[in-house]
Amino acid sequence: MAGQLRFDGRVVLITGAGNGIGRDYALAFAERGASVVVNDLGGSFTGEGASSRPADLVVEEIKAKGGKAVANYDSVEDGAKVVQTALDHFGRIDVVINNAGILRDKSFARISDTDWDLIHRVHLRGSFMVTRAAWEHMKKQKFGRIIMTTSSSGIYGNFGQANYSAAKLGLLGLANTLRWEGRKYNIAVNTIAPQAGSRMTATVLPEEVLKMLNPNYIAPLVMYLCHESCQENGGLFEVGGGWIAKLRWQRTQGAMVGRPDKAMTPEDVRDNWAEVIDFSQTTVPKSGADSMQAIMANMQRVGIPTVRRTDTAGKTTSRDVEAALKHTPEPTLFTYDHRDVILYALGAGVSTRDPDHLKFLFELSEDFCTLPTYGVISAFNSSGGAFRGNSGLNIDFTKVLHGEQYLELYKPMPTKATLKNQAKIVDILDKGSGMLILVDVTTRDEQGDLVAYNQFSTFVVGAGGYNGKRVSDKAKNTVPAPKRAPDASVQQKTSIDQAALYRLSGDYNPLHLDPTFAAMGGFNKPILHGLCSFGIAARHVLKTYANNDVTKFKAIKVRFAKPVIPGQTLQTDMWKEGSRVHLQVKVVETGDIALNGAYVDLVEGSGSAPQAGQVSTGSTLPSEAVFGQMGQQLTPDLVKKVNAIFLWNITKDKKQAAQWTVDLKTGSGSVYKGTPKQGKPDTTITMSDEDFVALVSGKLNGQTAFFQGKLKITGNMMLMTKLEGLFKGQAQQPTGPALLSDPVFAELGRRLPTAGPAVQKIKAVFLWNITKDKKQAAQWTIDLKTGSGSVYKGTPKQGKPDTTVTIADQDFVDLVTGKLNGQTAFFQGKLKIAGNLMLMTKLDGLFKDQASKL
Repeated sequence: MAGQLRFDGRVVLITGAGNGIGRDYALAFAERGASVVVNDLGGSFTGEGASSRPADLVVEEIKAKGGKAVANYDSVEDGAKVVQTALDHFGRIDVVINNAGILRDKSFARISDTDWDLIHRVHLRGSFMVTRAAWEHMKKQKFGRIIMTTSSSGIYGNFGQANYSAAKLGLLGLANTLRWEGRKYNIAVNTIAPQAGSRMTATVLPEEVLKMLNPNYIAPLVMYLCHESCQENGGLFEVGGGWIAKLRWQRTQGAMVGRPDKAMTPEDVRDNWAEVIDFSQTTVPKSGADSMQAIMANMQRVGIPTVRRTDTAGKTTSRDVEAALKHTPEPTLFTYDHRDVILYALGAGVSTRDPDHLKFLFELSEDFCTLPTYGVISAFNSSGGAFRGNSGLNIDFTKVLHGEQYLELYKPMPTKATLKNQAKIVDILDKGSGMLILVDVTTRDEQGDLVAYNQFSTFVVGAGGYNGKRVSDKAKNTVPAPKRAPDASVQQKTSIDQAALYRLSGDYNPLHLDPTFAAMGGFNKPILHGLCSFGIAARHVLKTYANNDVTKFKAIKVRFAKPVIPGQTLQTDMWKEGSRVHLQVKVVETGDIALNGAYVDLVEGSGSAPQAGQVSTGSTLPSEAVFGQMGQQLTPDLVKKVNAIFLWNITKDKKQAAQWTVDLKTGSGSVYKGTPKQGKPDTTITMSDEDFVALVSGKLNGQTAFFQGKLKITGNMMLMTKLEGLFKGQAQQPTGPALLSDPVFAELGRRLPTAGPAVQKIKAVFLWNITKDKKQAAQWTIDLKTGSGSVYKGTPKQGKPDTTVTIADQDFVDLVTGKLNGQTAFFQGKLKIAGNLMLMTKLDGLFKDQASKL
């Protein structure tokens, strides 16, 4: 069993804590280490009068037992004052227990306005005011626990308590909404319906029952619900006399009384009443989305048609198809400027963390340009015109799926323009389970020149089976990816707000934002726009193979395979064959393929190799070895002293060649290739590879480099001075040509967490002696025994190696990339092994898996 539930360091505010259940809460929380705010106005149970004595007595009792407490005498309607007491005395607020209440019991006919209003002001408005005052503080600290107090009268009703019942059920509704709004901030809101003896219940319960309903049996439930270890949220609990039970809504299967072909009457309701109220089979709805989903499911069950039926067999006919193909909508104009271009770039995942983000996000940049995939935005609304007013089709848009997309540019998209779009259905295919509609949209500028061509492939579920044609020579077909490991891969975590941002570029389908509408489509959460993933993937290809040169982009084709949830990570795998880059987009968290059969065509001669940042077995940058050494020099004192993240943009021949992060803020510090894994850099430095090596080795003065323009710094410039200790440690390091094996070892270490269970089961430590010109040049440890495994420069940090391997720098690179066979190298004397020889065979899986990637 786990240990005692403690509340040390937590601040608990309890309203109505001067007597009864509230007093019991206060004493119990204080005994478990909490600092307690005892709020009580000190009035009568009917809400009259005031006194500080009840709260003072409870505080005195807590302090006498060694606890911490402070009294507050404000009305709960002054919620801000109540919460301020907690902040003034204890500096924070963690738990709010809305317990204060009064009674004014009268039959409904005899309730006065005062009786009604006062009950609601204390119970419902009071709980609202106190909770609202604490809410922002809880959000900022990413923790909060809130208890609402309803009653059996609120849940079931009770004679003579109409005012009280209405207020108490209102508290449950308040809690039900707050649980959704607070969960992302780790704020849990639960509701209890206690049965315990108190001043109020004494008016409605016999004395014998009151003796058995001791408040001591209520507090333990409340304390558990308020503990940080409890993840219950949105629950409703009845509790009393040692008994606890959770309540939930229950619903019958119901009856579909209405039909689309006739008016619904009261007699229809009467005739189906037995089925409406039949609880022999039930469901348990948990949200408004569940409610709407049931309605939509029943509407679909009665067969609401999705495609216009015209013949006696109820099927689409060739004449319908002919009519649809003849329909030519009026052309539409699309006007945009730099603001729209920038908004789209943000929606497609461009970030200020990207080194060349200014060309897509800053209209005054000399390189400012439009992402190529903005070409689909200009055509998007026009494509719908092919359906509107089309006599051959009557589409149910709840069953329409965007199946595929093709975009081709004839010139780069301008940064501002008025474009004319002409849409046309060019073919309709019968796919059996549905109908595939191909819509072409041509886009021209004001001079009449062709700018872009789009083909939208729209699939209508359930509209097939009419013996129509199945293939079309007008379709832009997908192409499967090569059956080999990808040549390059890029990962990008989408923002939880990605869909909310992308929709501002024109696709306002509520499926991507409204949970209720998403549930109607069968999704647990709103999904990301497929065209957003389309734009992100195109960016990855453009960056990897065209250095973000938009003039190199020609066309893109994708199939939308699986949905993406905002916040998930997308991995774009790429295979280059000539001027075509095949691609596939995978959701890292689930392994689902989001986009497949996809490709990007580049202008001939573009992208001969992946950009810098991919590991290469050719010549390496001297800075890579220096960064590797820097990672070994980090100390806890340095991390504590600097407390900052640095991003280094390393250039070669005036072009960006690599990015490195020196993280002296997270954990014990780290140095790794790429942009920061967490947060934004405090300081970004741009300099050439040669100048960087000269800087850290002491051959180039930092101030001199800065004023000569060799060292460019954005962000906090003063933080650079704190790196002096790290640079001094490098001054004695050799600055000659880097070993080819250094970046390969670094990349192996980065990929180790995803290397698979077979590698993680090896449980051994390997020491690699790397030689150059027959002399030892470096030592690297591959530790697959400690923790989740690691790769680092030097000898093992713990214990002795199980296997020691000696190999030349070039031979090692050839070995891990598959160019050199291990057995051949061993018998030729190129690979020398000491220790457990058989363990080397177990590394084969790691090397084979990484060969093409490295």
